[in-house]
Amino acid sequence: MKLALLGYGKMGREIEKLSRENGHEIVLTIDNPGEWESGLVAFEKVDVAIDFSTPASVIDNIHYCFDAGVPIVVGTTGWLDQMDEIRNECIDKGQSMFWAPNFSIGVNIFFELNRKLASLMSNWPDYEISMEETHHIHKLDTPSGTAIYLANDIILHHGKKDKWVKENSENPSDLEILSHRIEEVTGTHKVVYESTEDLIEIIHTAKSRKGFAQGAILAAEWLVGKRGFFEMKDLLDTK
Repeated sequence: MKLALLGYGKMGREIEKLSRENGHEIVLTIDNPGEWESGLVAFEKVDVAIDFSTPASVIDNIHYCFDAGVPIVVGTTGWLDQMDEIRNECIDKGQSMFWAPNFSIGVNIFFELNRKLASLMSNWPDYEISMEETHHIHKLDTPSGTAIYLANDIILHHGKKDKWVKENSENPSDLEILSHRIEEVTGTHKVVYESTEDLIEIIHTAKSRKGFAQGAILAAEWLVGKRGFFEMKDLLDTK
């Protein structure tokens, strides 16, 4: 495949390295909006774009891809308030987009465990639920997109929480997400159910960014030739 990298931070560099190891070609790298004008000719050769940019850049990057009819894989978080609009636009215009808050295969298995546990624990109201996430100090959004995805699934499948909050709350219907930003931590997510008698935890810890990059490249390979709005569950259901 001929790939465009939209965002050239640590994730972009990891994707670049693994893409070349897998035989793909990086024909364009866009790291700020001012580079689009000079990159439009190269963009015509792109099979799939992969976006790990910033919340401030991602919407424009998506629209560039839609306008050019280029499939796009998006791993940027921090813009969920516009997700429904972008999803509808993708479908209405017959475009191709793959979005995930986290491309790690392990994290997506963790999502499944989280949904199952939330459903099981809905029958045990004595257990209080809390969440915690830790990332590196450079991460722009708080809580992380992965934490928000986990929280929304708990709200949907548990039934005893109305909304997530990113601070301590006295309201028992609020789901607290505690966020930490520590040095170069890649990412840890924890979901806790605690009663007066015991405690249940599920934890996912990323050892490096390689797992995220592998998942994004796998999604790009899978997306070729497809039209619509897709998520990791669509890819995993075909495996």
